[in-house]
Order: sequence, then structure tokens, then C-alpha cells
Amino acid sequence: MAADDVASGVAEVAVGPPLNGTVEIAGPEQFRLDELTRSLLKGQDDPREVVTDPQARYFGIAPSERTLLPGSDARIAETRLEEWLKQPATAR
Repeated sequence: MAADDVASGVAEVAVGPPLNGTVEIAGPEQFRLDELTRSLLKGQDDPREVVTDPQARYFGIAPSERTLLPGSDARIAETRLEEWLKQPATAR
């Protein structure tokens, strides 16, 4: 997620009424981690191969397809990955 989107989400919650709960903020796109890594490497002309291991563990658990995805009530940010990548690294 873009830092600007995170900051906007935090600011919105900070000035709003007390929620007495947790607010989940997520980016607007969904990627598999291996697909995202392949895309980023390709965009940098990096020839390394990404090998998908369906048996791989994530911090000791076997994640499902939805493990790292936001819940249905998450606030969805606006900045898409392609837009974020076009920004200078200092602005990210």
C-alpha cells in the first residue's frame, strides 16, 4: 500500500468519532505473492526466476488463498501498484 493511502486512512480515523475497534485498510488490487514478485522483477529487467512452492509455509503456517487478504469490511485505498511504481522512490 502507498504510504499516502495509509496516512489518509489513519487521519480519517483519528478525526472521526471513536470506533472502539480495529480499522483495516487495504490496497485496491489483489495479487498472489509469487505473481507480484515476478511482475516487479520483470519491471526491473531482473532475470531471476520465481519458483512457486504450494507447500511453502508462511511464518510456520500453511496459508490459504485468502490468508493475507483484507476482510469484506476493509477500507479500500485508491493507489494502484502501477501508479505507485511510477513515483520516484523518495516519494514512496
